[in-house]
Amino acid sequence: MALSTPPQIQRFLLTKLHKRSSTTSSKSNNHHKNRTINIFSAITNNRRSRCYSAIAIDAPSSLTDSPPIRWGSVSLQGPREEMEDDIVLRPGSLQGFSFAAVFDGHGGFASVQFLRDELYKECYEALQGGLLLLGKDFKAVEEAIKQAFAKADTSLLKWLEMKGEEEDESGATATAIFLGDNKLLISHIGDSSVVLCRSGKPELLTSPHRPYGSNKASLQEIKRIREAGGWIVNGRICGDIAVSRAFGDIRFKTKKNEMLRKGVREGRWTEKFISRVQFNDDLVVARPDIYQVALGSDAEFIVLASDGLWDYMSSSDAVSFVREQLRKHGNTQLACESLAQVVLDQRTQDNVSIIIADLGKTDWKNVPLQKQNVIVELVQAVATVGIVSIGIWFSSQLSL
Repeated sequence: MALSTPPQIQRFLLTKLHKRSSTTSSKSNNHHKNRTINIFSAITNNRRSRCYSAIAIDAPSSLTDSPPIRWGSVSLQGPREEMEDDIVLRPGSLQGFSFAAVFDGHGGFASVQFLRDELYKECYEALQGGLLLLGKDFKAVEEAIKQAFAKADTSLLKWLEMKGEEEDESGATATAIFLGDNKLLISHIGDSSVVLCRSGKPELLTSPHRPYGSNKASLQEIKRIREAGGWIVNGRICGDIAVSRAFGDIRFKTKKNEMLRKGVREGRWTEKFISRVQFNDDLVVARPDIYQVALGSDAEFIVLASDGLWDYMSSSDAVSFVREQLRKHGNTQLACESLAQVVLDQRTQDNVSIIIADLGKTDWKNVPLQKQNVIVELVQAVATVGIVSIGIWFSSQLSL
């Protein structure tokens, strides 16, 4: 499927090709024939280094009764000086199940660079090449994925240890999905999110792991951190990091005492303070939340994206936008690019990585226009008229 790049998208193809995602996806192509991959070239701007990558994949499913999934993805550096996001997309590589993941790094790209191959490798081995996904034993699948995430984190910590102190602050969140056989499995750590569109309505399937907020997930994270011996300052663990589950971040795992002594040297706390600190567990963990979701005929598409999207757009707005895009042209890749463009226009301050999976269950040509809420619009109109009327009356009184 050859895709063209329209003028409104060209200004957001921001400099060089983001080779990391492209290379990973290209390798995947060698193992799956009935698939078309189109990598868009990028435009170079010497004044600001930004990265952009896009990949479109049509992946016929080898699973019985499963329609072909149409994939689109994009990774955008945005105004950040460094690109710390990455995407891995391996359609049909696990006994017909597809693997897709968004990585959001911090403290540099090192952890993401390590994980983009390592995490898939560990998941592949733990899931027996995908055989476990074909069965009905969710507990076995859940345990296998947990082990895969734990082994990937252990390997990463050893690698960071070898690289020395320069990578002590390197870490990455990861949200991965396993999609096939009319079901979706999610393994999630960090603050990226997965949203399912079902009959035009958004279903937010993940909760961000952050050490602040009043929602259930945040309160659980705050409790866990404090029980582990940590503390939170301005929504950050030890006044440092604003995400509570991640790979890497060695200073909050195997180097917690070194982190304390470094804080004394830098004047962030005192010797007396650290003498009272007693750690009982890691402050940042790589233990994933794992969910399984059945995908019936009403399941339309999935949006998996880093917080660079969700911090600037609600799940409801994102679903409405993508649905309208697919209704207009049915092109998953173009919908993905256009969604990223909207976030760019809203002045996102973060890297943005988005994966969209059109589940192939919807005849987009025959989907009607989304109806506006007439009642809401009427109330808004009446309120506007009322405010204007009061303003006119108040002005007339002042003139008397």
